Amino acid sequence: MAERYDALVVGAGFAGAVVAGELARRGGKKVLLLERRDHVGGNAYDRKDRFGVLIHQYGPHIFHTNDQRVFDYLSQYTAWNGYQHRVAANLPDEGGSPAQRMQYPVPFNLTSLEAAFGPEEGKRLGDKLIAAYGAEKKVTILELRQNSDPEIAALADYVYDHVFVRYTMKQWGQKPEDIDPNTTARVPIFLSRDDRYFQDKYQGLPTDGYTPIFEKILAHPGITVETSCDALKRLKLENGKVLLDGEVFDGPVIYTGQADELFSFRFGPLPYRTLDFEFETWVDRAMAQPLPQSCVAMSEGGDFYQSHGTVNYTVDRPYTRITEFKRMTLQELPGVTTIVKEFSKPYSAAPGEIPYYAIINPENNALYAQYRAEADRYPALHLLGRLAEYKYYNMDAIVSRALTLADKLLGE
Repeated sequence: MAERYDALVVGAGFAGAVVAGELARRGGKKVLLLERRDHVGGNAYDRKDRFGVLIHQYGPHIFHTNDQRVFDYLSQYTAWNGYQHRVAANLPDEGGSPAQRMQYPVPFNLTSLEAAFGPEEGKRLGDKLIAAYGAEKKVTILELRQNSDPEIAALADYVYDHVFVRYTMKQWGQKPEDIDPNTTARVPIFLSRDDRYFQDKYQGLPTDGYTPIFEKILAHPGITVETSCDALKRLKLENGKVLLDGEVFDGPVIYTGQADELFSFRFGPLPYRTLDFEFETWVDRAMAQPLPQSCVAMSEGGDFYQSHGTVNYTVDRPYTRITEFKRMTLQELPGVTTIVKEFSKPYSAAPGEIPYYAIINPENNALYAQYRAEADRYPALHLLGRLAEYKYYNMDAIVSRALTLADKLLGE
């Protein structure tokens, strides 16, 4: 390591990029950032496909926050398109043929009740729920199932079965009662007619995409970015010190990768869920003759594949959801659209697999605590982010934690 750096950052997702940017800009530090992939942006990386559709390579990312500092910080690097995320659950119509399907707003809400049970019965049940819990409240399905009122319990069982339990089992490969309550609490019934998936003050997608945000954050003379670089081949932890390329590194080391991998899986691998993605591009057949390979024909004059940015398939499909990017990015591309189907499965560390979701339970928390204790032996080492901390964080929470760590490292 010929050049001397004040700080080392491993990983160019939101956690690593924000810390690197702040240390360079506010602190005047020289920062070396090492990224295993061939691009910056982590799982928020997006790009245009061959048809010009801006796709999220690692699954959909919708920004939302009530954190003023986070919003102001990111707004230095992007404008926002104002997209308000709405999700529908797509279920077979039990009263019709197998081909007939119904869509409910998700989270299940007062509009969903009327779609499922009819306007009059749905309103009556909605009024009963509001009387029990109050208007504009989010009540988890597991809470409702414990209600002593038989009608509320029966309603909860319906929603639990149709919207929650099978989707959750597909997503996590577990029974809901085996999943940490903090995870199941993210699936509520909303006693409102607000069909938005989030009610945060600030929502939207970056006007030009997420990748330009990272490029702008990291475009600083004090930051050196090395992509396609496996930092773990250059790092060594020894007797409370971090070695980089065989030399002791004296500055702070911010690590955003897997904690178990950092310590060579010394105590065993931490369990994760991973995702397989199947991208499909649909093209108006009138615009493409012959149809390009790997594309699917839309009806003539078609611009969109589905009704919402995201449609959940809670019951009878192997995938958990389909996302249509144009509905979220608000691109105007007549006659072409790209979707992605998501399939959840256990993470096996096979080549190409990405650990997306920590499986939070007491046993796994105890295993992570062993790695955390090992990391604590190295005062200069800071674990930051979903993988390093073995927790689920939304994007805004990661940005907030990165800004807070930068504050600490700069003595602010």
